[in-house]
Amino acid sequence: MPPEVYPVRQVTRYLRELIEQNRHLSGIWVAGEVRNLTQASSGHIYFTLGDEQARAGLRCAFFRQRNIGQRERIAEGVSVVVYGSLSVYEQRGELSFIVDFVQPEGTGAQAAEFERLRALFEADGLLAPERKRPLPLYPRRIGVVTSAAGAVLHDVLDVLGRRWPLAEVIVQPTQVQGEGAGALIAEALRALGERAPAERRPDVIILARGGGAAEDLQAFNEEPVGRAIFASPVPVVSAVGHETDVTLADLVADLRAPTPSAAAELVAPDRIEVAHRIDSISRRGEARLARLLREAHERTVRQSAALDAALPDLVEWRRAIDWHEAAAASALGDRIGIARERTAAIAGRLAALSPRATLERGYAIVERADGTLATSAAALQRGEAVALRLRDGLRAARIED
Repeated sequence: MPPEVYPVRQVTRYLRELIEQNRHLSGIWVAGEVRNLTQASSGHIYFTLGDEQARAGLRCAFFRQRNIGQRERIAEGVSVVVYGSLSVYEQRGELSFIVDFVQPEGTGAQAAEFERLRALFEADGLLAPERKRPLPLYPRRIGVVTSAAGAVLHDVLDVLGRRWPLAEVIVQPTQVQGEGAGALIAEALRALGERAPAERRPDVIILARGGGAAEDLQAFNEEPVGRAIFASPVPVVSAVGHETDVTLADLVADLRAPTPSAAAELVAPDRIEVAHRIDSISRRGEARLARLLREAHERTVRQSAALDAALPDLVEWRRAIDWHEAAAASALGDRIGIARERTAAIAGRLAALSPRATLERGYAIVERADGTLATSAAALQRGEAVALRLRDGLRAARIED
């Protein structure tokens, strides 16, 4: 069988995938000296990381989206430690180290990792002051993420119970140091926050740990913890280590407290102070209400007096109304009398002109069959039927002659 021939692009792609999938070559720190430093107009930085003793070199690419927040200046010949991952540039088949962060050599692995994550969090907006949320004034539920063992939980619960016993305290115990502690702390924060049902979600969360060596606090400098604090739907107060200790959890949290007990005091209002404040507000409200009532009464009295002064003399008005009413009644009576007399005269004249008056004197009215009146003898025919209207009724008649 002839040997299989591979295209170059397939080989370089295979090498890139092989290297990028190797966890030992991803997310690693490498120390060396900066050589062949160039900065492209696009903002990308390219250099070779050299090793003088082994006369080795590693091509590095520090792309703009990663170096834009770089605080330490990169210069030719400077010894540095860089964080990133190995990859293969397929077009040229070249091995490259994709840089995420650069620190001066001698900083120390923990300090360098702290600064790297700090720069990453700052670039992603986790440390922005404007995203810090205020604490609730009167929380109904308070979450606590800390170790179930030790004095920290006891101190926090004691302060919360003494200052604000109205709140329900929800404790989410977790490991706070050692292997895998960072992932467990992040999971505890998510369990209280984004994964908790809305009706059981606390209004604020305290993330606490007692003092210890710097190595003991490393779990609070891990990326999952910072991301979990940032993703929390409620404010988080961080109280980790001593007052002089500063962790990434402190920087991302909405508020940092010097000690766990201080965190409990910041979260929980003092019930005695609240009672005094309510009493003071009540007294001020009662005094203000009394003053408003007094002022309203005084205004009413003044307005009533002003109305009394502005109104006319009602007695005189009543007398004038009575006089005008009597005069109007008298004039109306006179007019009614005159109208009655005129009506009687007209009625008399109408009665005299009425045909009924003529009938009363013995006359009769001749009506033809079509209802018309016969006003002339010549208009009547012999044998024609007519009606005679007399004073007391009608009588049928016929014209004979």
